[in-house]
Amino acid sequence: MAATLASPVSSVELEAERCGPLCGPEEENRGVEAEEEGSPPQSGPVSASSHSRLSKLPLARIKALMKTDPDVSLASQESVFIIAKATELFVEMIAKDAMVYAQQGKRKTLQRKDLDNAIEAIDEFAFLEGKCYSFLFHLHRF
Repeated sequence: MAATLASPVSSVELEAERCGPLCGPEEENRGVEAEEEGSPPQSGPVSASSHSRLSKLPLARIKALMKTDPDVSLASQESVFIIAKATELFVEMIAKDAMVYAQQGKRKTLQRKDLDNAIEAIDEFAFLEGKCYSFLFHLHRF
């Protein structure tokens, strides 16, 4: 009886397995945006200006949204940045999953039905069922 050794699975392999053949070369470069700027890695606290450069979302708007919660009186720069980064990653994840449905329909543009299909099919998005578009409408008015 032959013994098999389990080899460690990298996060890249797991991601490639998750999104299948639809993943492009941009998947390999995820997470290296800060390194591409050419600046050496920082070992100390990150300044507010570097936070805004690392975030694709407007931090002032994120902070204003956070302050609409009555339980939030103050929001530190770090907490705003973390919420912005988490939001970016979430939007990226749901958009990629919805894009699978658009490509199955031989389209390059995401439609509402693609997001609906991704929300219904993937358990991680179950909390969005029935909530997504009322929330997006609220953000649009903001």
